[in-house]
Amino acid sequence: MNSKGTGNRQQGTGHTGARRRAADWSRSLASGLPCALILLLALAGCAGPRVPQPMRAIWVTRGDYRSQDDVDQIIANCADAGFNTVIFQVRGNGTAWYESKLEPWAVELGGTHPGFDPLTRAIEQAREHDVQLHAWVNVMPAWRGTKPPENPDQLYNKKPEWFWYDQHGDRQALSSFYVSLNPCLPEVREYLVAVFEDLVARYPVDGLHMDYIRFPNEPPATPRGSGIDYPRDDRTLALYKQATGKAPEDDEQAWDDWRTEQVTQLVRDIDAMIARTRPTAALSASVGSVPTRALHHFQDGRRWMEEGLLDFQVLMNYTDDPAVFVERIEPWLEAETSVPLVPGLWFGRHPDKTTEEAAAVVAEQINLARAKTGNFCVFAYSSLFDSRDNELVARQSPEQRAKRAARRPIVLPAVAGSSERVEE
Repeated sequence: MNSKGTGNRQQGTGHTGARRRAADWSRSLASGLPCALILLLALAGCAGPRVPQPMRAIWVTRGDYRSQDDVDQIIANCADAGFNTVIFQVRGNGTAWYESKLEPWAVELGGTHPGFDPLTRAIEQAREHDVQLHAWVNVMPAWRGTKPPENPDQLYNKKPEWFWYDQHGDRQALSSFYVSLNPCLPEVREYLVAVFEDLVARYPVDGLHMDYIRFPNEPPATPRGSGIDYPRDDRTLALYKQATGKAPEDDEQAWDDWRTEQVTQLVRDIDAMIARTRPTAALSASVGSVPTRALHHFQDGRRWMEEGLLDFQVLMNYTDDPAVFVERIEPWLEAETSVPLVPGLWFGRHPDKTTEEAAAVVAEQINLARAKTGNFCVFAYSSLFDSRDNELVARQSPEQRAKRAARRPIVLPAVAGSSERVEE
């Protein structure tokens, strides 16, 4: 059991690394390789995924870059600020910000090869600056917006049967939020594993970071008060009936538990894929910091930790209140696991606070996360740094840029572990 304390907690790779090494060993024995080579393979695998200790991480969204210069500046800024882990988004809604063999290029990049590969460039720059680069993927979302994609190869057009349908037979409506894939279908889980296997097989990432590894069923995805329930397509209902002998109306808790189990099974499948494809890569996930709320989205992050399915877990601990921030961390430290916990924090709304006061709250939360776990992850890059891309800069008001400039001398010393402000 993790002990509560002051950041001196053992930051191992949990049960996952040991299980992966055992799997590698078993496969080697089965292959009939010479004993000496088997021993070398086993020794080579002993290190497992290398997770920075402590972890000073930052999320970089797909909205933060458009060009190679952007990527170069992002990695340099993160490294110079003292971050040792960059969680770099490369999949948002069924399109890719890297050269995927299975999904089309992101519309935001023109829907075609942009003349550089953002993930390749980010990895190269991360190596140069001695920081880890984890590829961040949104798992369930497969489109976003009020209009369908124009590309016939995009999942929304290509595989309509893989999306959510309600109890009235209606497909999930397009909106300002995501429409999502149905993880209760084995073929959907197989497809997602194949997408991520293609990524980790061809790109030497330090890790794969899963976001939206849940049902994104909050409004407007499920309109408030509508009574709509997903997924209720005939195939999902048949699979549920086969597994339980029930219909959703027979036992609401059993129906919720089964949906939660389908998401957990997807995590297991991705973990197994990482083990066979790139066992040195860490697998992580962003999870809701309040477990009861997360279960409304059929996400059981506590179970993933206790099963050792992840190499570290990031709590989306988004609150303006430092006391609440700590209260949400405490229960996770009692889990029977050695999987490192990384509290995630954001800049929030901070009503009635000046920019400087709000930044001080963020700095305090970084220090609290450090004291409890040794680790932290900041959301997000664009809260601290300006973009170099003219298109993105044009969307930023002078007031937004001024706020970033005011935050940096307050927040960055906390990132670096110093209590002193830095000069701009």
